[in-house]
Amino acid sequence: MAAVNDTAETAETATLHYIFDPMCGWCYAAAPLVDAARSVPGLKVEFHGGGMMTGANRRAMSPQWREYVMPHDRRIADLTGQPFGEAYFEGLLRDTGAVMDSEPPTTAVLAAEALRDGGGLDMIHRLQHAHYVEGRRIADADVLAAVAAELGFDTAAFVSAFARLSGEATSQHIAASRQFLQRAGGQGFPTFVLTQPDGVAGRIDIGPWLGRAVEWKAQLATPAAPPRSEAPPAVCGPDGCAI
Repeated sequence: MAAVNDTAETAETATLHYIFDPMCGWCYAAAPLVDAARSVPGLKVEFHGGGMMTGANRRAMSPQWREYVMPHDRRIADLTGQPFGEAYFEGLLRDTGAVMDSEPPTTAVLAAEALRDGGGLDMIHRLQHAHYVEGRRIADADVLAAVAAELGFDTAAFVSAFARLSGEATSQHIAASRQFLQRAGGQGFPTFVLTQPDGVAGRIDIGPWLGRAVEWKAQLATPAAPPRSEAPPAVCGPDGCAI
């Protein structure tokens, strides 16, 4: 674990910080670990959206992008068992009208959290499934509203929260997440930082845990120094997903 200076935690609980991007393949690979962590008693999970594909890094879907990402997605599936749907491989990845833009889904995550405690993590999980399994355009506002409705959010309330948190609020969240990523010494997304009740914090190398959610949960429930891996880090870079 790498030391991190983080004094914003309460004395009652440990906190697992999840620095992510909704369009990061390795974040999808780590989704079962996030779900498992949420069920650990006495552990709080907080998300930090890093805006990997925003601004100049937004990308239109293209045949070249499809050829680039498919072998990486296959690797993630083989390593973790995470499903990738035909609607993604043969639908979304061939949809040249689709735009890879992390900002709208990040706003949707913030809106969901504003409406319901834990709603942000629920939204992250659902958007990953919508993207990688169902092949939906999760940068489109109408898709985001539909996904929110599927999660049980009132549509009008979600649309209002989404409008309020769009733009500057989302930009500020992304900037703060980037600063936290830098302080943590993370190389990209996902990065996990565990802060203990005494304020001691450290970055966790999740490489050894991918595809091992049961063991990961047990480790978090009885914290000790997680094993380190000599393999290259399983992350997407701060400004684009490459493996």
